[in-house]
Amino acid sequence: MDFDPLGKGFVTQTNVTPIVDVMLVLLIIFMITAPMLTQGIEVDLPQTSTVENLPEDHDNLVINIDRESKIHIDEYEVDIRDIAGHLDRMLQGRDRLVYLRADEVVPYGLVVKVMSRVKEAGIDRLGVVAEPEAD
Repeated sequence: MDFDPLGKGFVTQTNVTPIVDVMLVLLIIFMITAPMLTQGIEVDLPQTSTVENLPEDHDNLVINIDRESKIHIDEYEVDIRDIAGHLDRMLQGRDRLVYLRADEVVPYGLVVKVMSRVKEAGIDRLGVVAEPEAD
């Protein structure tokens, strides 16, 4: 602490160097981990002989069901009961086209339930994504 020359007591000064150091370390950690969080959900798609690629001309909304039966809209995990509400919010002002990617080990009943929730949200166009069959 320094003495105030005007006679009003002691003046305290805050050293901000440690705060800046901590913030820079946190920024570096965030910059390294952020790309790892958005790489997507790993899904082993079933194979079929007729496959069309996802159109690249606009932003596609994709629902993923992974092998643990976890449901993701884009990269956000959602509960099956909340699918209609999330889709309604996410598709405001967008093309009402949704793609469904389900792992090949996911029970058929779960896929049908998700498709039903998508229809409840008023989505009239639902595409199912698969991989080409191996020769």
